[in-house]
Amino acid sequence: MNHGARTLLREDRGAPVDSTAPALPLTGMAEPLVDRGPPARPDAVPLEPARALVLTDFQPPRAGPVDSLVRWAYRLGVPNSVLAAPLRKPAAPRLLATVVSPLQGERAAGMALRAGQFLVHGLKVPVDKLDFASNAPLTPPVQRAVQGFGWLRDLGACAPREECAAIGEKLLARWLKANPVPAKGPAWTVEHAGLRLLAWLVHAPLLLGGDARLRARALGAMEATARFLDRQVAGAEDRLGQVAGWCALVAAGLLLPDGRPRRLFGEAGLLRALGELVAEDGGVLSRSPLAQAEAIALLVDLRACYAAVNREPPPALETMLGLLVPPLLTLRMGDRGLGSWQGAGATSAARVDALITASGIRARPGKESRHWGYQRVDAGKATLVLDAAPPPRARHARYGCASTLAFELSHGDQRIIVNCGGAELAGGLVPVRIEQGLRGSAAHSTLVLDDANSTAVLIKGQIGKGVEEVDIARTAVKQKGRDAARLEASHNGYAARYGLIHRRTLLLGADGSGLSGEDVLEPSGRQGKRGKISFAIRFHLGHGIEAGLADDRRGAGLALPDGSYWQFRLGGDSGEAHIAIEDSLWVDGQGRPRATKQLVVEGLTSRSGGRFPWLLKRMG
Repeated sequence: MNHGARTLLREDRGAPVDSTAPALPLTGMAEPLVDRGPPARPDAVPLEPARALVLTDFQPPRAGPVDSLVRWAYRLGVPNSVLAAPLRKPAAPRLLATVVSPLQGERAAGMALRAGQFLVHGLKVPVDKLDFASNAPLTPPVQRAVQGFGWLRDLGACAPREECAAIGEKLLARWLKANPVPAKGPAWTVEHAGLRLLAWLVHAPLLLGGDARLRARALGAMEATARFLDRQVAGAEDRLGQVAGWCALVAAGLLLPDGRPRRLFGEAGLLRALGELVAEDGGVLSRSPLAQAEAIALLVDLRACYAAVNREPPPALETMLGLLVPPLLTLRMGDRGLGSWQGAGATSAARVDALITASGIRARPGKESRHWGYQRVDAGKATLVLDAAPPPRARHARYGCASTLAFELSHGDQRIIVNCGGAELAGGLVPVRIEQGLRGSAAHSTLVLDDANSTAVLIKGQIGKGVEEVDIARTAVKQKGRDAARLEASHNGYAARYGLIHRRTLLLGADGSGLSGEDVLEPSGRQGKRGKISFAIRFHLGHGIEAGLADDRRGAGLALPDGSYWQFRLGGDSGEAHIAIEDSLWVDGQGRPRATKQLVVEGLTSRSGGRFPWLLKRMG
């Protein structure tokens, strides 16, 4: 008996709504993968729920009347020293403990820094020519690296402390000279200030071991940054930036003298912010794997700060780590790196492994991250991931992409179908001028109607109107005695402009050797419009894949670097559509844009709808 599930995901990420629309069979294929059987649809059953967030898990920890009073007074602006020790002088600035974080940096970036260059997403930036001032005209990735001091982790990973501390102290001195007081500009966003303060506290041995005057200035800057965050953290640009600010405040409360009031204040704010950061299944609301990974890294570092002072963190921190890790694993492909979604590049397996190991969380990938919006299917050596939700809402988007119903496919270590990715890395080796293009529908392996994005792509990472609802059903079908997974999803991103709904059905064979699909355009109203409209179904190919067209332009052969050969073929009832091979690019795990190819199924279709079945199958 087949088992199916269907939910409707709306832009507000509300509760799933049952739908009874019929499933679309994959018709007209030259080599059908399964016996479709009778056309009747199996009964719908609810998706298996992931562990849901419990709001009480992320309320401020229970405190007695004294702690509650201290937290309230600190929020009103009473100084740390007055609340912590009102009968003595304020304690001299110092660090109370040395933090040992389990999260390691990248040795190559650290070696580049020792050679005099910041390595930012593949781009080498000479340190001697860099302006550390907050208003310096730097690209966003370079600003983030410089102002967030993330390079300290890489520096510590490349050599023993005594061999590289001088570099950290020199760069800190330059930064303090260029930024004498809390001010405005990129250096003083809540996110950058929080990342910087947390990095200073966690990697203090690389900064405070030498000159006494520099040490005094650095400790003063830590306290000044913490006071800045006390006032500004609630006004962060987004939830992830707010979490970075709160983590830094809690760390300062743990590691700086008279910090108990700040710690109590910070823990309450952090737990509230964590509860607002993620959807019910643990995926961050920006739907970005880079943001998901950063949230994990922040909590790993903060947990290390608690360990440094022999204090147990609030249980909610471990709860949140346990929620954050499985959705991230959902996006792992066959090579164990991450897929390219919502502006991220194809984050390398080594970086993901290091992060998961440091988290201490052992979990399996989620199959149905319905609120985060990604569906995963594993079969044989194949892995399929589908974007089955609306783009993030405008207030959550960081580098929002019009990627609805795009998918990625890998077989073994080889990525076969990918998305271009890398919009968030623009300003490294990825040119800034193509950032918006990388966020568009055409940069993803999905259908594009009339060269228009399914959701409007705006400047500064924002998105506009478009997809508001995604209808998703997951069905198990029998195939030679084994279960194969069929995903059927539709979105309304083109309904308002063109009166058409895009419906995509994907069926990954039980042995992972074939993927049959069908893209359907159907009227959103009772009657379709007259005339024709252009469409393109794009399949961006993995790096190193060679493609050749069949003579009838309805098929293509793919020679993969691993020596295997795959064939792509249009179904028999796909109208006048034909296949073209065009140039593309793919941003790898190091932030480098790689030249690739893409298969494009293109043509004109009736404005009353059309049906385009296709098959991708391993040969031999």
